[in-house]
Parts: sequence; structure tokens; C-alpha cells
Amino acid sequence: APMRALVLAIARSLSLTGCSYKKRGKHLSDEEFTHWYALRVFMNEGERKTYLKLKTEEERNEWLQVNGYWDHFYQYEPHIRQLIIDGSVQRGWTKEMVYMAWGHPIDKRRLPGRQATRSEMLMYKFERHADGGVMLWEPASKTAYGAVGFFRREVILDDDVVAEVIDR
Repeated sequence: APMRALVLAIARSLSLTGCSYKKRGKHLSDEEFTHWYALRVFMNEGERKTYLKLKTEEERNEWLQVNGYWDHFYQYEPHIRQLIIDGSVQRGWTKEMVYMAWGHPIDKRRLPGRQATRSEMLMYKFERHADGGVMLWEPASKTAYGAVGFFRREVILDDDVVAEVIDR
């Protein structure tokens, strides 16, 4: 639980800096923030603004349901949702689950010649910190200055399912 609280605090500071509409996210409960953080990747900027401007958690949850976002996250069992929140991407996950956990990749490319109808590689950048912590790198991040190193994590998808996760 203390690690989850730290992850939530860091995620809030990373994702809610900058534009004023992003700062409005501070009024979200921890549970609400977790599904917001997972689902925001599927929304455009206007939808994110609209969601965050709603006054109550009930209104925001209803908006997610009416607009077809709710089931992207809540279709999964609680233990799977926790893995998504924790960013514990694993073999067998769908592309949608990876996006909920880590957001959009910094780069992606097709991989011809694999034993699948369609294969692609999603590339993510991570920060390694002196305390042993690892965080997803984000542009203009306020934590990158404290990183002792960076590495790339590649997710190989065969037919939109994670086949491999490789650190480089």
C-alpha cells in the first residue's frame, strides 16, 4: 500500500502538471484517479478537459460509461486492473492493456517475418533512479533530472497480444 501511494503521488505529479485543466485532476479520489490514469490514453484533449470539468465523481463515472470508456478498464478482474495500475506489463496482455499501463509508446514499428498475421514493436523509455526505482519517462518530466540512467523497453506484439517484453 505505501508503494501504491507513492506511485499514485508520482503519477499525479507527472500527469497533472502544465495545463490548468490537468491540475483539476487533483480533486479525484485515488480509485477514480486510477481509472482516469488508465483511460486517459484513449481520450483526445477535449474529452479529457470535459471529463475533468465535471463536478462530481458520479458525473465523471457516468460520462465514462456513456462515452464507452468505462468497460475498457472495468472489463478486467480486480487483480488484472491492479497489474495495469502498477504498470506490470506481461506476456499475453492485449495492446489496449499495455496502453492503459504505459500510455502511448515513444515509437512503434512493424515487424515483418514473424509467425503472426501482424507484428509490431512498441518502444518506451524508462528512468532508473538511485534508490532502485524505475519510472516511465515522460517528456518534460520533473523526475528525469534525478535519474541515474535511462533504458528502453520494447514490447513485441503479435496480433495485438504481448509476445515479449525486452529491456535494452
